[in-house]
Amino acid sequence: MEKEIIIKYRECRLADLDESERRVLDAAIEATDTAYAPYSNFHVGAALLMDDGKIVKGSNQENVAYPSGLCAERTALFSAGVSHSGMAVRTLAIVARNPEGKLVAALPCGACRQVMAEQQSRQGSPMRVICYCSDEKLLVFENIESLLPFGFDM
Repeated sequence: MEKEIIIKYRECRLADLDESERRVLDAAIEATDTAYAPYSNFHVGAALLMDDGKIVKGSNQENVAYPSGLCAERTALFSAGVSHSGMAVRTLAIVARNPEGKLVAALPCGACRQVMAEQQSRQGSPMRVICYCSDEKLLVFENIESLLPFGFDM
């Protein structure tokens, strides 16, 4: 039996974002400044909009003993797990800066997608994900299933 997966997302521009989406994206851009990326020079920032309206930021943290570092998405999600335990994440925004400092496309890696899927499952509500591609193009996913249709579960 052949089946098909449909990945639902919307493409939009910065100007199309509502106020809360813009606020969390701006926080992700700010978070790129706190990245520790001396090896890749690829600075990634992530920001979470929590259910209470607060923002939690994260950035990639590299380590000379690769792969001991951690991605921006996971630093933000794990920080929220400590500082906002039990609270739902409404929106996660992801942005990157290349070695020249220009904002570039940022999509989560597989490990981050799995952590995002577990967060969404734990909170029992969808988590929107905004991925920056350029000033003219953002990808907005309404839930994690669109990024990870066959996530691991026990």
